[in-house]
Amino acid sequence: MNPADLTAVDLLAGYRSGDLSPVEATQAALDRIDAHDAAVNAFCLRDDDAALAAAKESAGRWQAGAPQGPLDGVPISIKDILYTAGRPTLRGSHTIDPAGPWSDDAPAVARVRAAGAVIIGKTTTPEYGWKGVTDSPLTGATGNPWDPTRTAGGSSGGSAAAVALGMGPLSVGTDGGGSVRIPAGFTATTTIKPTYGRVPAWPASPYGGLAHLGPMTRTAADAALLLDVLSGFDDRDPWALPAVADAEAAIGSAIAGTRIAVSTTLGYVDVDPEVAAAFAAAVEVFTSLGAHVEEVDPGFGDPIAAFETLWFSGAAKALEHIGPEQRARMDPGLVEIAEQGARYSAVDYLRAMAARNELGIHMGAFHTRYDLLLTPTLPITAFEIGLEVPPGWPHRRWMTWTPFSYPFNITQQPAASVPCGFSRAGLPIGLQLVGPRHADAAVLAAAHAYQQVTDWHTRRPPLLG
Repeated sequence: MNPADLTAVDLLAGYRSGDLSPVEATQAALDRIDAHDAAVNAFCLRDDDAALAAAKESAGRWQAGAPQGPLDGVPISIKDILYTAGRPTLRGSHTIDPAGPWSDDAPAVARVRAAGAVIIGKTTTPEYGWKGVTDSPLTGATGNPWDPTRTAGGSSGGSAAAVALGMGPLSVGTDGGGSVRIPAGFTATTTIKPTYGRVPAWPASPYGGLAHLGPMTRTAADAALLLDVLSGFDDRDPWALPAVADAEAAIGSAIAGTRIAVSTTLGYVDVDPEVAAAFAAAVEVFTSLGAHVEEVDPGFGDPIAAFETLWFSGAAKALEHIGPEQRARMDPGLVEIAEQGARYSAVDYLRAMAARNELGIHMGAFHTRYDLLLTPTLPITAFEIGLEVPPGWPHRRWMTWTPFSYPFNITQQPAASVPCGFSRAGLPIGLQLVGPRHADAAVLAAAHAYQQVTDWHTRRPPLLG
């Protein structure tokens, strides 16, 4: 099998046995970029020479029987929101000087480096990661591997497209309102937005406590492997949680007896019938695995007003140093929400924070009765590339078609997405698994159990032939 089609877990097994070399795996990932990135625009920066040099060093360590860490030799990409030493981090914007200096790694990047991973490049993002699709004035639009005329989702769309096409089995993304789960749902990949603070962030996101970092992969087992590497305290993040590495150990745990709430609509979402049908079939799988499944809405109203206040305020903070001349070169939608955010008062912001607190309390109580909540990842399938909302959509902003994701940024709960089917047009459909705060391992264990008895995550995009 082509090493580009192997998971990180499989690659590491091949390195241990001597049947596979990190150089082969890295070259295979680079070959996939050569073959298919022109169709999807997943990468905004690549450094083949540095990647192959790192892979050769990894191969030497494996030959000596002394791997550097749990990801030694595994190709990985980094969303171009995260600082990566020696490479520019331009965040999809003309407003950032490529000259740098670029001397620092974000904590997540430092950790994958220390674990021996081979960084092959940076992936595309909308400008400053502001929306649920991936296009920017700097790098253009990112297409969906299942149909490049449609969006890959966002804001971690480049990472999702890369993983789906075997351009490295791992990527590090960010999620402020669904930004790892939206593209995972649209591209048939797997991800988790961890409990807030589990993966430390530096520099701090202007979007504050909405913004999480998480692994983007093809399987829950790979997501657990990468999440454990990313997790743990960093003194540059005042909200970072103590070190914990329980996700990989939980993979393989039985879910019989797990109390699962199922909500197709959250009580207020219009869901495409094909999405609803795929979701219903996925729920039956959990019943067959012995979980106690109950159809019940979590009992809250749409928190979009609070989310928009917090999100638009974050955009205003992100652009506060940028003058009119530079703003004229920026994504007009980002400029528009930043200007709206700048008009909010402190009381408006604190009112949104109060709504956030109430929702968090509500979901805390909900999870005393249910271990997990299952929902669709998205109510729709991927739409035309280059648009913020689907054609004919009655609203202007991206969060109006992502109602299943942003509530759990507000509450800071762990939420994963796994593929659970395809539409008649061949477009992926995602299943979201939400757990109480700090139950990241349980969420991934349930996702893995689902993937052990289904094959949606093994399907490959038509671009791969």
